[in-house]
Amino acid sequence: MHPFASRPADSVSALGEERLIAAIRRWLGSASPRAPFGIGDDCAVLPAQRGRQLITVDPVIHGRHFDSGVPPRAVGAKLLKRNLSDLAAMGGRPTAAVLALTLDARVSRRWLEQFYRGLAACARQYGVPIVGGDVAQANGVLAASLTLLGVPAGQRIVTRTGARRGDALYVTGQLGRSRPSAHHYRFTPRLAEGAWLARQPAVRAMMDVSDGLAKDLRALVPAGAVAALDPAALPRRAGASLAAACGDGEDYELVFALAAQADPAAFARAWRRAFPRTRLTCIGRLVAPGRRPPGSLDPARYRGYEHLRRGRTA
Repeated sequence: MHPFASRPADSVSALGEERLIAAIRRWLGSASPRAPFGIGDDCAVLPAQRGRQLITVDPVIHGRHFDSGVPPRAVGAKLLKRNLSDLAAMGGRPTAAVLALTLDARVSRRWLEQFYRGLAACARQYGVPIVGGDVAQANGVLAASLTLLGVPAGQRIVTRTGARRGDALYVTGQLGRSRPSAHHYRFTPRLAEGAWLARQPAVRAMMDVSDGLAKDLRALVPAGAVAALDPAALPRRAGASLAAACGDGEDYELVFALAAQADPAAFARAWRRAFPRTRLTCIGRLVAPGRRPPGSLDPARYRGYEHLRRGRTA
């Protein structure tokens, strides 16, 4: 469904800002509480939280994260799920979200309604109240940016730092060909898995795979170590090459380091009991520079996706 209307009467310009915001309230329905705990005031009022809080922000942009081939309901869901994946990577659970919408006056009202209804359905599924946002006009633009707040699901927050030389590297799910397979908007954020992993003391560092394993893994590798991957072990999506598995991006899986002292067989058994339907693969290990085993893969051979870089790959 194309997001831009061919007739002005079918576009958001026929509504104007005030009527559009009223429509957004209807489209979100029960996913957005009444003011002042939802849309309607200059700021939303949130209950006080004890302890640490988490916050992340991610956009979806027409022509970058979606095109006319992606259903608008799926675009709305993808916006929230991208942020939920970030929360999952730290062992968090969501508490509230706000959304900033930037759009051309030609955007189709029908497209936007389906976008918000998809967002609302996803918000209800994961228990995320949409408590506020903003609407702004920009010629030729259709983009939405969502800020998600959360708290640790347990006692511990897992960050990207903490891995050590000798630790094993694991990844959930499959990698590569996210766009051709439509996984980039059909994925399930690994919230339950991330919360479980955060409760395991042997899990030292974790992050989500959104820009490609090769690029994202660099943030997990500590000083004085390099990643040595087993190319045969990489869990590839159907038809994905090794380069695609390492560099395509938008996999929204979790990659983490497991302490060298951990019992990998016992860990695998505990995982299967907790998540029998979620694949888990040991893909390699952190080793000393110059000590990669023969046949192992250096992920630095692949670049992944990087914003604002000429000649980038996605």
